[in-house]
Amino acid sequence: MIKFLDLHKINARFEKQFQEQFQQFLNSGHYILGKQVSTFEANFATYCGTKYCVGVSNGLDALILIFKAYKELGLLQDGDEVIVPANTYIASIIAIIQAGLKPIFVEPELATYNISVTEIEKHITNNTKAILAVHLYGQLANMSAINLLAKKHDLLLVEDAAQAHGALDRSDRRAGSLSDAAAFSFYPSKNLGALGDAGAVTTNNKDLAEVIVKLRSYGASKKYVNDLIGFNNRLDEVQASFLNIKLQMLDADNEVRRSVAKRYISEINNDKVKLPFYDNSKNHVFHVFVVLVENREEFVAYLKQQQIETLLHYPIAPHKQEALKEYASLELPITEQIHKNIVSLPISPVISEAEVSQVIKAVNQY
Repeated sequence: MIKFLDLHKINARFEKQFQEQFQQFLNSGHYILGKQVSTFEANFATYCGTKYCVGVSNGLDALILIFKAYKELGLLQDGDEVIVPANTYIASIIAIIQAGLKPIFVEPELATYNISVTEIEKHITNNTKAILAVHLYGQLANMSAINLLAKKHDLLLVEDAAQAHGALDRSDRRAGSLSDAAAFSFYPSKNLGALGDAGAVTTNNKDLAEVIVKLRSYGASKKYVNDLIGFNNRLDEVQASFLNIKLQMLDADNEVRRSVAKRYISEINNDKVKLPFYDNSKNHVFHVFVVLVENREEFVAYLKQQQIETLLHYPIAPHKQEALKEYASLELPITEQIHKNIVSLPISPVISEAEVSQVIKAVNQY
């Protein structure tokens, strides 16, 4: 069976370093917000090209903390509208709601699966205060155009970069540095994945970073001095130590993902399978490789017979989830088409050329 993503094989490459780092952690006697977290924050800020990085517990918390911090700074208020792509993972929308804000669902472009700039502009009202741009599946949203819109309408711009670690725009600026603030997830399956839950916020805004540092740890400016009503959303020392090791391989791993994607795009030739748009730049890190097929269940079952594992990102559109039933009546045909027909093929930095060839052959014979 060709696994969709072999996490054991991915992490086995670092096993000796992980063990050495864990032993150092044990010996340190410092287990919360220690040297490993501060080192990772410095390393990841440098990597992304931002002044600040704040390590937090996971990607959802990273987004919530950004919005909560903007409320503490007086830049957002309860009920403010935040424009968000309708076809994102539900976490993007949950974060807006958990922060006491109102999500405004906007259709994506069918070609890129990313939020449509034209549709954003149509949905801006006097109540709109922020745009949440999601780099879905690892491809950057059109950030130059979205930044112009945000400036024109005096809106905050936040990146959900949970799937786009290392993606570069035409100016060689990385995901995480293309907005006012960005949220990252380091869930184990991400391009930069921890061995548990982990996340981070990147920004060039000193005030925002300082508020998030407080909010992630009970609202405290120092131990037992609480300036804000905060949370317990800290990045774990062990996960930070593993991320420091894996960060060194991120660019190389992303290049392998791109090379696999290029083979899929150039060698898969089947009218029943719609391939993703890719312009051969570094704006896509192929967190997943998605195709559209009309009869998804049949296609997935066929590939399973061929010993090829697939996943669906994501089978149900957010506004059709029970949790968001108040939005069920929204008319979002592009989003619904995507969620109905999308399938993700195996892609990872450890998939072999032979396995890629096997996937291509099977898809072409479908």
